[in-house]
Amino acid sequence: MKRVVSLSLGSSLRNKAVQAQFLGQPFSIERIGTDGDSARLKALLRELDGKVDAIGLGGTNLYLSAGDRRYLIRASAEYARIPKITPVTDGYGIKRYVEPEMIKQMDRDTPLKLNGRKVLHVCGVDRWGMAEAMTRLGAKVIFGDLMFALEVPIPIPSIRILKILAVSLLPIITLASTEQLGYPTGASQERSRTKYEKYYRWADYISGDFHFIRKHMPQDLTGKVIITNTVTEEDVKELQKRGVRALVTLSPRFEGRAFGTNVLDGVLVALLKKHPDELTRSDYLDFAEKLNWRPHVEVLN
Repeated sequence: MKRVVSLSLGSSLRNKAVQAQFLGQPFSIERIGTDGDSARLKALLRELDGKVDAIGLGGTNLYLSAGDRRYLIRASAEYARIPKITPVTDGYGIKRYVEPEMIKQMDRDTPLKLNGRKVLHVCGVDRWGMAEAMTRLGAKVIFGDLMFALEVPIPIPSIRILKILAVSLLPIITLASTEQLGYPTGASQERSRTKYEKYYRWADYISGDFHFIRKHMPQDLTGKVIITNTVTEEDVKELQKRGVRALVTLSPRFEGRAFGTNVLDGVLVALLKKHPDELTRSDYLDFAEKLNWRPHVEVLN
C-alpha cells in the first residue's frame, strides 16, 4: 500500500485518514495539521522523509502564478527542502492543469453555466487556471487577491489588471513569511470574520480556496454557489445553514471529504514515481481521465 501524508500549517481539527484505490493501487491518505506550529511541521517533514511515498504541503503554497509564470514562495521552499528522499507536492499541477478542465466540465455538463454570471474569485494567483477558465467562459469575475491575502480593501476588476499587478508584486510578496501572506492557518481556519460583504452579496458564484472563502464570509449566503475544494462534512453543514444553493468541489471526495490538491498531486507522484517537476500536462490530464474525475455538484438548499 502506498502512503501519502499531507502536512499542513492548518488546524488539527481538520485531520483525516482514509484508505482509497487509485488506478487499482491501494493508498493510505492522511492529513495532519500542526495548528500553525512551523517547528512541528519541520519535525514531521524530517520524521516522514523516506517513510512515505509523497508528502503534501498544506496551509501554504510553494508557488503562486501569473499566467504561465510561477513564483516560488521563499518560506514554503524552506519546508520543501527538508525531506531529502520523499518528494513534496503542493498541488500546483492539479490547479494549473486539472481544475480548469473541471470548470469547463461544470459549465458544459451541469446547469451551473458561467456566461454572464458574476463571480468573486478570492485569490487568482493561487488558482490562475480556474480564473482564466471562468473568464474565457464569459463570467464577470472580480478578484479578491488584495482583499483576502493582503487585507487591502480593493477589488481587482479583470484578469488583465490582476496579471499586471501580479507580475509587479509577486517577486516581492513571495519573499514574505507565511504569516505575512494572509492565508489562514491554525485555529484561524475555524473562524470567520465578516468583511467585504458587498462583494459576497454581488456574486452569483464564489470560487477559490475554501479557507480564503471562509475567512470573511457573511452569515447570509442565500442562493450562492460555492466552487472550491478541501471541505469537510462540517463545512458542508455550515454552508447549508448559511443558505448556499449549491456546492461544487473540483476533486474526488472520500468519506465526505474533498482533500486538497497537494494530496492528489502526491498520489500522482507516487503512482508514476516521478519528481513533481517532471510531471507534464498530459500526466495530469491522463490521471484525471482514468479516474473519471468530474466536478461534484451538491445541492444544499
